[in-house]
Amino acid sequence: MAQREERELQASLGQLGDAGLLFCRGTPPHASYLFKHALVQDAAYSTLLRGRRQELHARVAAALEEHFADFIERQPELLAHHLTAAGDTERAVDQWLKAGQYAAGRLAHVEAIAHLERGLALLGSLPETPARDAREIDLQLALGVSSITVKGMSSPSVPQAYGRARELAEKRGDERQLFQAIYGMWQNTVALGQILSARPLSDRLLQVGRGADDGLRLQAHHSAWTTCLFAGEPAAAREHCKVGRQIYDPERHSLHRRLYGGHDPGVCAGYMSGQAHWLLGYPQKGLVIASDALALAEQIGHSFSQATALVMNALLHLDRAEPELALQRLEAAEALAAEQRLGLVLEPQLLRGAVLTEQGAFGEAAACLREGLSGRPGAIRLRPYGLARLAEALARQGEHGVALMAVRDGLEEQERTGQRRWEPELHRLEGIALFGLNRIEESQSALEEALCVARRQEAKSYELRAAASLARLWGEQGRRAEARDLLAPVYAWFTEGFDTPDLKEAKALLDELA
Repeated sequence: MAQREERELQASLGQLGDAGLLFCRGTPPHASYLFKHALVQDAAYSTLLRGRRQELHARVAAALEEHFADFIERQPELLAHHLTAAGDTERAVDQWLKAGQYAAGRLAHVEAIAHLERGLALLGSLPETPARDAREIDLQLALGVSSITVKGMSSPSVPQAYGRARELAEKRGDERQLFQAIYGMWQNTVALGQILSARPLSDRLLQVGRGADDGLRLQAHHSAWTTCLFAGEPAAAREHCKVGRQIYDPERHSLHRRLYGGHDPGVCAGYMSGQAHWLLGYPQKGLVIASDALALAEQIGHSFSQATALVMNALLHLDRAEPELALQRLEAAEALAAEQRLGLVLEPQLLRGAVLTEQGAFGEAAACLREGLSGRPGAIRLRPYGLARLAEALARQGEHGVALMAVRDGLEEQERTGQRRWEPELHRLEGIALFGLNRIEESQSALEEALCVARRQEAKSYELRAAASLARLWGEQGRRAEARDLLAPVYAWFTEGFDTPDLKEAKALLDELA
């Protein structure tokens, strides 16, 4: 790079070393040199005219490419830096993209975001051409995935990246890039709990994926199983999960972890299928499928997928009223997230509050749930769930009026967003709060609505809870035969999970009503 004779070069380096400006490590010519202090380097650099600096950076870049290809393959950001300083903007942008993708591939998403943002900043100096647009789409799509992983799916930076990518992809007519951009927008919308807005995006993905390769079809079903589950359609969610699991191949679709939402679609199909099976009345089958998803995440060694699988398994254990197991999964997810600098897809405080409720620490649970609901990004998706759990904790410590307010907030939230997964439970808890306020007729109406909604959703686990709560109310009114006739067929429908608290309590109530 210096373009000098070896003897002259070594003599010059020796003089700088003798003057105390450089430190020499090793024996020339196999030696490396460091400035004694960064201020010395800055002073030397500032003496160079802009044109000379660019020339030297260009020489460094050329030397790196010609003689150190393996090195810059591992540290592409070094070449990107020198190309940037050399004024070779187009190649610099490409290299910053490569650096971002390489960092993301090593799960160093914080560094990836920095590299990708450097590339985007340089784009402004390039003329608007199709080639420039193509570069920006790739940068924005990569930035979207890394932003999801580090900042969370509901971060404002996510729709900014994907919205711009979609705008450019539609202009260019690139179907695959457009699909990725729409998928990113869908994921952000779901993370914000806006299921009504997410539905048309998912439908668009299904439409595009219908005639495409299996990778796009897999991700189209990926969007559908999540949308359906949060919309309170567990049967449809289970079917989309089933199709997705049939399509999925861990090797062939390994790149999807870097393209679509930062997590593995096979792992997601597993833990979401586990949720759907629990809702549909198969608690044991759901647990097995969700546990297999966690094992798959560990097997492929993808930390964000593993952390997400852990929190989703914690949610399932809470549905099964297994607080200790839920807490184990939650703590493991938090430790992994801290170690790998990841954002969790669900607000931990809501899950921890639910654990405390199951453990009987109602006051502490209510405080924890209120903290989790207080505007944190990860709480948006779980807001109806958090309000339901808050109502439960309050009702169980006798604060029925406040519990009713929490339930009503949850019902309003579901109407606004379309999140109906927890609708039967919200109505059931509404009935319990009203009963505590001695508003018996209203309580019965709310419990009957819970039963009706659960049946409409085919959510057998919620139907069992609603039937048990209504049967208990009728039993206290002396309507024991009606109560038993209501609960008995619902309980008899189940073929598994008889060791779970819901089924145990239903059986005990039936025995009491006999």
